[in-house]
Amino acid sequence: MKKLFIFGLLALGMLALSSCNDDNDELTDSRLTYYADLQLQGDEFMLLPVGSTFVDPGCTGTLAGEDITSKIKIDGADEVDPNTLGFYYITYSAEGSDGYPASVERTVCVYDPTITLEIGGSYDVDMNASMYQKARTYADRAAYYGNTSQCTDIVFEKIVPGIYYVSDIFGGWYEQIRGYGSRYAMTAYVSVDNDGNIGLLSSYIAGWGDSVDYLDNGKFDNGVISYDLCYAGQIYMDLVLNRVE
Repeated sequence: MKKLFIFGLLALGMLALSSCNDDNDELTDSRLTYYADLQLQGDEFMLLPVGSTFVDPGCTGTLAGEDITSKIKIDGADEVDPNTLGFYYITYSAEGSDGYPASVERTVCVYDPTITLEIGGSYDVDMNASMYQKARTYADRAAYYGNTSQCTDIVFEKIVPGIYYVSDIFGGWYEQIRGYGSRYAMTAYVSVDNDGNIGLLSSYIAGWGDSVDYLDNGKFDNGVISYDLCYAGQIYMDLVLNRVE
C-alpha cells in the first residue's frame, strides 16, 4: 500500500510538471509584428528650379497588406521654399502593428539652372593670406603647432548648377593643422551666382556635431576663393584658397 501511495505521488508530480511545461509553452508563443512598408513616389533626390512651383509627389504605405497611405505623417513639405536656394528635407513616417516606427526621407534641392559659373575643383590654402582669429596667419599658427605642411585638397564638388559640396570649409584647420582627422573637417554646401558671390547653405562637423555660425564676403575670382567665417561664437577664420590647375 505504501508503494502505491508513493507511486501515486510521483504520478501527480509528473502531471504537475507536464502542466507547467504546457503553461511555459503558451508563454513562449509569439505573434507576428508587422512593420509599415513605405514607398516614395517620385525621386528621393528631387531637383526644383528656383521660382517654380513645388508639388510633393507623396508617399504610399501598406501594413500587413492593408493600405495605410492616409495614415502617413508628413513633416517638412510645408517648409520647401521654391524661391530660396538650398536643401529641404521631407520625412514620411508611420507606425507598425506594435507601434514600431518606419520612415523614409526625400531631399528637395532648389537651384538656379541659369548659373554657368564653374568653381569646382581642388584648392590649396594660401597659408600666408589666410588668417586665424584675425591675428595670425595660417602659416604662423601651423608652425606654432609644429605643422609646417601646406593645407591642401580642399575640394569644391558641383552638385547642380550654382551649388557645391565643400570637403572642409575650415580649410584644413582642425583636420590637417591640428591633426584631429577627417571627422573634424567642416563639410558644407555653398551657393554661387554668376558674379562669383558665394553663400553658405549648410555645414556640419561630425566630430562635434554642430555647424558654422555664418559665412561672409564669399567670393570666387579668377581661380581664387575667399570668405570669412565664424564658428562657436568665438573662432574667426578668413580663408583664401587657390585652385590647383
